[in-house]
Amino acid sequence: MKAKNSLPILSRESLRGRFKKERSRLIFFATCLMLGLATLTFLPRLSVPMGIAYILHLILSPLLPWMGRLKINKTISVSILLFIFGFFTLYPIIRVVPLVQTEVGSLHSYMPKIESFITKDYRKYSAILYEKTGIELKDHYVIDTFEFLKGQIKVGILYIPQLLALLFEWMILVPFFLFFFLRDSRMMRNLLLSIAPNVIFERFYFLTHEFNRKLGDYIFAKFIEATLIGSIITIGLSVMGVNFWLIWGIIAAVTNIIPYAGPILGMLPAIVVSFIEYGIGPTFWGVVLLFVIANIIDLAIVFPILVSKIVDLHPLIVVVSVILGSQLLGIVGMIVSIPLAAAVKLLVTEVYKEIYLTASK
Repeated sequence: MKAKNSLPILSRESLRGRFKKERSRLIFFATCLMLGLATLTFLPRLSVPMGIAYILHLILSPLLPWMGRLKINKTISVSILLFIFGFFTLYPIIRVVPLVQTEVGSLHSYMPKIESFITKDYRKYSAILYEKTGIELKDHYVIDTFEFLKGQIKVGILYIPQLLALLFEWMILVPFFLFFFLRDSRMMRNLLLSIAPNVIFERFYFLTHEFNRKLGDYIFAKFIEATLIGSIITIGLSVMGVNFWLIWGIIAAVTNIIPYAGPILGMLPAIVVSFIEYGIGPTFWGVVLLFVIANIIDLAIVFPILVSKIVDLHPLIVVVSVILGSQLLGIVGMIVSIPLAAAVKLLVTEVYKEIYLTASK
């Protein structure tokens, strides 16, 4: 009888010990994650290049198995991949940066002409508009906007040396982090999984794998999308002989990363300056038509094929996530809102499966 009664007691003690161990592992795992996130949050000079390297690792890592089939050592494969990627990345930057700096300086010297338009031609056009439509345009809105843009351009010119120094720092740190992410990503993942509690091991492994895949595909798709739109705008404006064509192309490419509002923000500076420079004429309408065609190609072809299928989100969720992101983190929030919404959807889907579908079986 004593032997029979002792078995449940030992079983309870064993279960209690296992529960305490799993709880301790869960607390330790959560603490490590929070400390890692806190460290990256309060050290932007470390977290930004590391984040860029991590995203590049997600994009480039699918090439490593292909190189492995050629019987190339992994360290050598990573070095070759970094060299090729670095060459095709740094060479255009080295060629483009001086041109951008020159055009920004020219744009700053162009400010008096814009100011002259605001004080003279703008009032003429606003008077014509009021006479024909009854719509009155207030002067102070345009003047305040011009002063804001003028100040931002001055700040941008003063910030160029700091920006170049920051880019130089990133040119050193990003390849350094990227090399170890590409070479040792499996070891890092196994280390993280080794401290994951057993109760969440499978889910955590699946979620991290799916999130990395979706994030890598999304960033790659947005990069292709921004490059395509920026190239169309840059080449089109260059062919038309529009001033500051390189700046407008870069602005169009960069702002395209911002969902929905990006294309509008990207086209406004070029259209306003073209209107001031050329007036209502063939060149102005050519600039407008070029931006309209580029955005139609983006919204009708590129975005549905490349981006929307990757994130697999309802348009309403996309709009809401972008609005929330802009409210919380501004432009940065708008950029990261869609991948974060996709990650939340993935997490909620897995929790739903675990709670409801598993319980119903």
